[in-house]
Amino acid sequence: MKPIIEILEDRVSQALSKVCNSQEKQPALVRASANPKFGDYQANGVMGLAKKLGKNPRELAAEVVEILDVSDICESVEVAGPGFINLKVSDDFISSSLLEINSDESGRLAIDEVDKKERIVVDYSGPNIAKEMHVGHLRSTIIGDCISELYSFLGHDVIRQNHIGDWGTQFGMLCALYERKRTQDGLDQNSQVNLSDLEAFYKEAKALYDSDEKFAKTARAAIAGLHSGDEYWKKDWQAIVNESRKHYSEIYGKLNVSLSQEDEYGESAYKDSLQEVVDQLKDSGKAVISDGAVCVFPDGFKNKEGEPLPFIIQKSDSAFLYATTDLAAMKYRVEKLGAERIIYVTDARQMLHFKMLFAVSRDANIAKEATKLAHVTFGTMLGDDGKPFKTRSGENVKLKDLLNEAVDKARSVVEAKNPQLSQEEKDLIAENVGIGAVKYSDYSNNRTTDYIFSFDKMLAMDGNTAPYMQYACARVNSIESKAKEKGIDSQAEIDSIKKVNLLETYEKELAKQLLKYSEAIKTAAADYRPNYLTNYLYELAQKFSSFYTNCPVLIADENSRPTRLLLCKLTAKTLLHGLETILRIKVPQQM
Repeated sequence: MKPIIEILEDRVSQALSKVCNSQEKQPALVRASANPKFGDYQANGVMGLAKKLGKNPRELAAEVVEILDVSDICESVEVAGPGFINLKVSDDFISSSLLEINSDESGRLAIDEVDKKERIVVDYSGPNIAKEMHVGHLRSTIIGDCISELYSFLGHDVIRQNHIGDWGTQFGMLCALYERKRTQDGLDQNSQVNLSDLEAFYKEAKALYDSDEKFAKTARAAIAGLHSGDEYWKKDWQAIVNESRKHYSEIYGKLNVSLSQEDEYGESAYKDSLQEVVDQLKDSGKAVISDGAVCVFPDGFKNKEGEPLPFIIQKSDSAFLYATTDLAAMKYRVEKLGAERIIYVTDARQMLHFKMLFAVSRDANIAKEATKLAHVTFGTMLGDDGKPFKTRSGENVKLKDLLNEAVDKARSVVEAKNPQLSQEEKDLIAENVGIGAVKYSDYSNNRTTDYIFSFDKMLAMDGNTAPYMQYACARVNSIESKAKEKGIDSQAEIDSIKKVNLLETYEKELAKQLLKYSEAIKTAAADYRPNYLTNYLYELAQKFSSFYTNCPVLIADENSRPTRLLLCKLTAKTLLHGLETILRIKVPQQM
């Protein structure tokens, strides 16, 4: 079932093309109406076309309405203002659409997959080995995961790529320290050292490298060994990677994101193809030597002095950079994975890097002309002082500490609200609410802006928060159990519906909101903005609350109760689908 807005856009567009005798598709610019009293949707494309044709927009709108055929969808079509076309959806269309959603047993809520499916690579999360994930990793991880779920749901072939930082000169010192600790503990090379605190391990290695020449010599030998493929050092390197994976896999489990070890394709995967990429760019004349380094100067990029800005792919000492690895990754994704679209999810500070990466990739034909490239940026999570979120000592907040604190605070809320629950039930609800609150709070903010992190706001039981949404789900789900207590077979009553009776305004408003779910899904995917989906879900929860307050369900008469039970059922399914399937936020059965 296509979204209503898409059907209307197509129909009005066809009518616009007919009135101006054009073979080209004329944009109808259909939007949801800001004021329901003017209808449900409004087509705004007449004004632009009228200006182009030199015609009166209101007269042109009347011509469009005269030939426009939407009688199967709308009960009224009217010209308004200087040339707007207002469209009101009919109760019959709403009824048939609700029944179609209800009859869909696939779990898709009658939402069609896209006609043209793409192979899409989504690059997100990217933790660094031997370093703890910190709050800066949160947004990339969950926004990237949501984008992956949106495109997967729409039928695309999505390949997740976790570009972990598992290569570089720092691994010499890490391997040297790993060897020292293993020797101190009397372990052989097949035994693993327990790295309970990755951050402390990294800092100790760096301090030794800077102060102990004997250790530094071992570290340099280790990095040389890694680059030459020495099995001795590769074993230690792999052990450090495996130990780090335990740490970030635990975080992924807590966040309920879909990344697994199979999705990892880190910097080390490209180490043998970096020189090949540099040589390709040099041989094609795209790269030149500048101050001893190999650089590409893509068109349109200049520094503050107005000079061409270099995209450095190999330093004068022959070392490679992130730019080289990203080009190699692009090449692999296009040629080996067959990516038709590549989406990178990182913070906005990397915007220039990705603009240059895309330009160089296009110019060098690493990314084909048809390959879609998108850099999905996000703002910074701020503390109460409006500065980047840090500990009191000025260090980055570890993500695991943040999530644990969220769960602890949620447990306090649960204790206060439902002290009678068992400890096991309280722990489960606290986990779902605490983690859900962190994720939902992030999703509900415009991803491109900075936002102030506040436990009090995100754990509030009112407003656009996870607890409010989780409570709304629990409230809707409780209706079925209450029906059973009263001896009402809600499913049998729903199955008996031949036509949905929408007699009250609150019923109609809720029904229309339910039909807009597919619009929210597609818009969120198209713009890579989870907040479009959270806004929709919050509005759905609010409309349900108004409906439930003003339209009794279980004590309604026989003409209204089946319809109201259906509205409750579809609301519950839609809220759960949005929260659990797309946003991957767990919803407890009770709050």
